[in-house]
Order: sequence, then structure tokens, then C-alpha cells
Amino acid sequence: MKQLLAATLLGTSALAASAQGMPGHAEVPSGVLALSAQAVTEVPTDVVHLTLAAEQEGAEPGAISSQLSTRTQAVINQAKRTPGVQAESGGFTIRPTTDRNGRISTWRGRSEVILQSRDFAAVSKLAGDLANQMQVQGIAFSLSREARLAAEGKLTEQAVSSFRDKAQATSKLFGYSSYTIREVNVNESGVVPPMPRMYGAAKAMMSDSAAPVPVEGGKTQVTVSVNGSVQMLK
Repeated sequence: MKQLLAATLLGTSALAASAQGMPGHAEVPSGVLALSAQAVTEVPTDVVHLTLAAEQEGAEPGAISSQLSTRTQAVINQAKRTPGVQAESGGFTIRPTTDRNGRISTWRGRSEVILQSRDFAAVSKLAGDLANQMQVQGIAFSLSREARLAAEGKLTEQAVSSFRDKAQATSKLFGYSSYTIREVNVNESGVVPPMPRMYGAAKAMMSDSAAPVPVEGGKTQVTVSVNGSVQMLK
């Protein structure tokens, strides 16, 4: 895991003597330092999300709905029999197609199933096995909660350490010997939600229906930031 640690000084407020309070206003404290520190790392995505879809066209919307529902349920049932794979229904639509005169000429239906797994090999093989019923329309990757929490735990230690080091070093630059923390906030951010990698038309994936679908994740960035203020001490 390649790690990048960055710490930035947001602002400084150091007064040589106590400021005179203005009427109706609180006295401005002296020797207050505002700081921010950040720790960043790139973590391999460990969850894959596959969108499978089937499309059907016909004259009767009821028949299309029934056939797509049956196919969708069969795909979900087969997926749930695969260890380590979660399956759920996605979008389901039936829309009319009109001719040049505005009359309904045919109906088109589409049904989706979403597969999710941390076992890339298993879900890849499953998608290939299901290609004669539903084809892959999109692939996305994300970071599991366990991996995110593990990364955030390490980054929090680094960000806090960086904040304290920065506070101590900067206090000395201003002629102070130490500091005490006035307030501090720790924030986690930077986990990108899964973005689908879309395929073309469903028919494009049907020529080699038994072949496993290529599945290879990337990395996502996790960030922990610490910001707050300290009271510098003589």
C-alpha cells in the first residue's frame, strides 16, 4: 500500500501580548495556532459489482414481463448458490415503441440483476455461466467496510502524529516552548463510490457465453484529516 503523508498549516494566530478587548466583544486570545494535518493512502478495491441485464421484445407487455421475471429469478437463484456471491434484482422496465404514426408497434422489456462479491474469480466464472440468460452490462469496484476501517485506523495514527509534530515545531518557531490542544476534529474521507465500467449492447457479450468475464480491480484513495487549534505556551 503506497502511502502519502501530507501536513499543511492552515493558519496562524500568535500575539506577543494580550489583545485589548473591544466593547461588546470577547477578548481575542493570544498565542493560538490553527493547524491541519492529513494522511492519505491508496488501497486496492476488494469488492466487485457486476450488472447483468436481459432484454426482450414482443407484442404483449404482460408476456414480456412474465418471461423476464422468470429469467431474472432463475439468474438470482443460480447466483445465490455460488459461495461468496450476493445477488439482488436491479432495474425492471417495459416500454412501448411507436411507429411513425405514433401507434404502439411493439414492447421492449429490460431486467437487471446486480452481483456483488469479494471473490473476483468466482463472480467472473458465474457471469460467464449466466451469459446465455443475462449479459454483463457494467462492472464497478469498491472498498469493503473492513478494508476501509483498517486503512483509516492506520491513517488516523499518522495524521494525529503529524498534527502534534507540526504543533510542536511551529510553536517553537514562534518562541514558545510547548502547547496544549484547544480543539481538534478528525475526519475520514476520500472513499470513492463504485463507478460502473459500462459495456456495449448485450448481444456483444454473447459470442463466447461460457468464457469468464475479465474482472480486475484498481485502487481507491482513503484520507484522514485532523484539524483544530492549540494554545502555545511559554
